[in-house]
Amino acid sequence: MKPPTERARHSGGPGTGAAPAAPSATDAGILLLRLTVGVILAGHGAQKLFGWFGGPGLDATAKGFDQIGYDPGIFFAALAGISEFLGGLGLAVGFLTPLAAAASVGVMINAMSVAPAIALWSAAGPAFSYPMTLAVSALTIAAVGPRRLSLDARFPWRDGGWLPAGFALVAGVVGAVIVLALK
Repeated sequence: MKPPTERARHSGGPGTGAAPAAPSATDAGILLLRLTVGVILAGHGAQKLFGWFGGPGLDATAKGFDQIGYDPGIFFAALAGISEFLGGLGLAVGFLTPLAAAASVGVMINAMSVAPAIALWSAAGPAFSYPMTLAVSALTIAAVGPRRLSLDARFPWRDGGWLPAGFALVAGVVGAVIVLALK
């Protein structure tokens, strides 16, 4: 007979015949974090791409990107919008979570690089703290994993770990550095 901790760890797995364990408070908490961060990011992407939620749309966003040195603005506006939109949706539903987190981290690093105040807090407008919080939240989701209440529930990165977190961080930073070098 297996020890109690071993039985609990393996209960509900494929082929065991045992019913899956009920979602834990951790599963629910990570779902709440994923939905919050993911919907915020996806909403910002939708503002850039489609003009939804009072956003400027792609053409106006492209002009703004041109003004801050991202040339051609249309390419970088579309890249930012797609990264936020798809990365946010991926985080929200827990699908390809390490990749969604990497996209989110990369675009938020770029947002931090152009925050006007480059201060943690700013009353004058966007500050470093907002994109930093979103990037750290996305990285945290990759590290902890999307858990059982996600589309990734059957994948090895469901419970996070160093490998999914490392992938999200390295891919996000490399992507951000490439974009910053090209602008």
